[in-house]
Amino acid sequence: MGKRVALVLAGCGVFDGSEIHEASAALVHLSRGGAEVKIFAPNIEQRDVVNHLKGSPTEEKRNVLVESARLARGNIQDLAELKASEFDAVVFPGGFGVAKNLCSWAVDGKNCTVNEHVNSTLQAFHSAKKPIGLCCISPVLAAKVFPGCEVTVGQDKNVDGRFPDAETASAIAELGCKHICKNVNESHVDKANKIVTTCAFMCKAPLHEIFDGIGTMVQEVLKLA
Repeated sequence: MGKRVALVLAGCGVFDGSEIHEASAALVHLSRGGAEVKIFAPNIEQRDVVNHLKGSPTEEKRNVLVESARLARGNIQDLAELKASEFDAVVFPGGFGVAKNLCSWAVDGKNCTVNEHVNSTLQAFHSAKKPIGLCCISPVLAAKVFPGCEVTVGQDKNVDGRFPDAETASAIAELGCKHICKNVNESHVDKANKIVTTCAFMCKAPLHEIFDGIGTMVQEVLKLA
């Protein structure tokens, strides 16, 4: 029987929700790994709505669960209904929605607050010693909730201009966590906490390299599950 994996989304679209390519890559790799996936998102209003053509905010209001349903092809549940006891692992794709809707990192950085249902989900899987997979900016959730854990968001320096958000690694370290430098096609496994992370679009890389990196994260999560 395949592993039962919960995938948590943060909206639809890189600038105000989940990064679509990352969510799709995670789903493809989970499918290839034989996992049975159910998708969740918090039933809350988005922090903002961004016109993805212009890259600027609008006055529009949107709901994270409703928008995430676009990626889930309508088959999605409120995160408040997720029970860790029914799953073997949980995976969080990235995108600015993680830093805006799942927590307030986009505004408050390391002093952010984490959405109550996101926090309780992470705590529940961690307490049950079940693996947690995170990519792109979502490793900051683990850094905030689990002081002392090990994560990667890529490199801690902007190597060859490929890691423009390298300062995120410093903020993670300031939270008392250990940042592990990894390339885009790699993931890091914190064996003690069963946390698996990969940088994805935190690196300016070809899409296939990001896809492969997410694949290593998913494979490690399924091994631990």
